[in-house]
Amino acid sequence: MSVLTEVRSPQRTRTRWWILAVLCLSLFMVVVDNTIVNVALPTLSEELSDTTANLQWIVDAYTLVFSALLLAFGYFGDRTGRRRALQFGLVIFAITSGLAALSQTTEQLIGARALMGVGAAMIFPATLAIIINVFTDVRERAMAIGIWSGVTGLAVAAGPVTGGLLLEHFWWGSIFLVNIPIALLALVAGRLLIPDSRDPRPGGLDRMGLFLSITAVAAIVWAVIEAPHRGWTSPEIVIIGTTGLLLLAAFVVHELRTSYPLLDVSLFANPRFSAASVAIASAFFGLFGFIFLITQYMQLVQGYSPLQAGLRTVPFAVVTGVFSPLSIAIMHRVGSKAVVAFGLALMSTGFVMASTLEADSAYFGPVLASMVVMAAGLGLTTSPATEAIMGALPADKAGVGSAVNDTTRELGGTLGVAIVGSVFASLYGPQIVDGLNGFPEQVVALAEESMGAAVVLSEQLPQGAVLLEAARSAFMSGFQAGSLVAAGATAVGAVLALLWLPARHRVTPTT
Repeated sequence: MSVLTEVRSPQRTRTRWWILAVLCLSLFMVVVDNTIVNVALPTLSEELSDTTANLQWIVDAYTLVFSALLLAFGYFGDRTGRRRALQFGLVIFAITSGLAALSQTTEQLIGARALMGVGAAMIFPATLAIIINVFTDVRERAMAIGIWSGVTGLAVAAGPVTGGLLLEHFWWGSIFLVNIPIALLALVAGRLLIPDSRDPRPGGLDRMGLFLSITAVAAIVWAVIEAPHRGWTSPEIVIIGTTGLLLLAAFVVHELRTSYPLLDVSLFANPRFSAASVAIASAFFGLFGFIFLITQYMQLVQGYSPLQAGLRTVPFAVVTGVFSPLSIAIMHRVGSKAVVAFGLALMSTGFVMASTLEADSAYFGPVLASMVVMAAGLGLTTSPATEAIMGALPADKAGVGSAVNDTTRELGGTLGVAIVGSVFASLYGPQIVDGLNGFPEQVVALAEESMGAAVVLSEQLPQGAVLLEAARSAFMSGFQAGSLVAAGATAVGAVLALLWLPARHRVTPTT
């Protein structure tokens, strides 16, 4: 019996849906860790007594390693077995989550988060690759991908809620310890339920491709992360960013010439594959950029606690979870092009609505309305786009295909935070300086650094009300501009989807 035949046997039973549940549980845990730490940064700042820049790397270390290793581990999953990759990833994630919870210094926590990124990079591509091999029926596979995409969107929005809830009742290490029982449950259930699958003809090992892919993505992501702090034109950003792009170009050239490529880059000549990748990148650019702004808006401008702010993102998660599987049913009727383009256009509309918010805008009104619109757009976009990417590949290359899909998400999200954050900072800083004319230079410098610092200062100074109002006004200027940038990115994605994505496609199961 062949590997692929073994994988398809669960199709005849309900087991495949339990397999999907295990995969979605693993996925949820990994994606939540992208955002759960953000709400804990003020607490960590107090507990670990470190600089804002170092604290930010608690978030970014995970993103950097995760992004850099996705393609490599998707490749190894195809060669050595996707269940094995998933299982190893879960073990690493559980152990390193424990290390993160027990960290005594910022350096220890950053190191643990980087190691968590290793586990996440093993888990993420394996989940989608296993789905492709387990669900060979076209419509069932599309529905499974819709659910998988819905869980991704749900997890992104659930991170702040989960973090806020845990911090409300436990110490900061609980946001990492919670991963351990989830990972153990997925580990045991996966061992019992998930059949193994791999590429039956892996060919030679592309060592140079592995080196170039890891170093290129790591350099690009590092430059994008650090650019808002160091300046987009600073020498180190220009040098490392350019090096990353050159390494990426070298990777493409190498992959075109080698006999056993890590990634068949000619796939990007397929409009279905490339347009869907761009659609996902633009969607997550807007999503992560907006989440970066809205969590601060709710806490610092509107005065909600981390838990209260997190709870107000629940409708976003719910709407995304509803529209992700629904989008698959719509796609079968009208085709991928229409659904993806409309979804991105809807996201763009939601971001434009967000750009009109004011400091005192009611949550049950324009705030909620904007989030519902962009969440519906996200749900309509990601599932058909993901199905388009994976449907363009044979089942034996599902791991690498999943890694491409996952890498575009991470890169898009990282760029979103960096660019939207830079636009925000470019308006917030100068405006608050102008608004605090006459205040001591030290006060102005601290308030210019962040809205959070301005809020703390406003509680300590006699003229605190004036300072707070100036900070709120400056924040909203940056918030509105950042929302428009997110709107522009998703609008461009919608246009490209209309131009490049085939109206309809026919997917046939691999035999």
